[in-house]
Amino acid sequence: MSFRLKAAILAAFALSTAAAVSASDMSIAGESIASVASLPQTSSAGSQPAVVFAAPRETAQPLASDHPVDAFSTDSDSPATSLAALVDAQGAPEELDGDMQCLAGAVYFESKGESLEGQLAVARVIINRAKSGRFADSLCGVVYQPSQFSFVRRGGMPPIRTHSRSWREAVAIAQIAMNDSWDSRAEGALFFHARRVSPGWGKAKLASIDNHIFYR
Repeated sequence: MSFRLKAAILAAFALSTAAAVSASDMSIAGESIASVASLPQTSSAGSQPAVVFAAPRETAQPLASDHPVDAFSTDSDSPATSLAALVDAQGAPEELDGDMQCLAGAVYFESKGESLEGQLAVARVIINRAKSGRFADSLCGVVYQPSQFSFVRRGGMPPIRTHSRSWREAVAIAQIAMNDSWDSRAEGALFFHARRVSPGWGKAKLASIDNHIFYR
């Protein structure tokens, strides 16, 4: 084979190889472009679509000016600063049911004219007895239990001056005691007696309030 023929063959082979490589490169690029085009469009790492956070519904907290601090506060929501204030805040019911009538009556006859603290302590003793399981299980049952309260005569109470301040206070104290709205200084007491007597019970003394001494 002549030198010129060999050179022509080598040149033709080189051209054929270059064409094949170029076609292969175009095929790979095309696959890459098609692959990228088929992926969903997403933002690059570290960036977030602004529209997600710009929507007004994403606001979690209203402005302070929309709800002033005292917009929903009322005097009735404020806690009473004293037992007297709590008594004044009680609304007198139009009609007392049986147990409330018995409780208010006992407060009226046992502690009329005494301090509100003393009246509350008397009311709490009656309620404590009804819950204790050692006495009757109703307030009227406790009040009318034989030989317990000196104002009970022949199974009944004397007449009550229902228009008096003392009765209004007794009703309010009964309501407060029933709702457990104010702690008594003799909390937990089951017994009491007047200061003028000394029964020698040997019970745990809790408090002395006005004319009564209270025991557990």
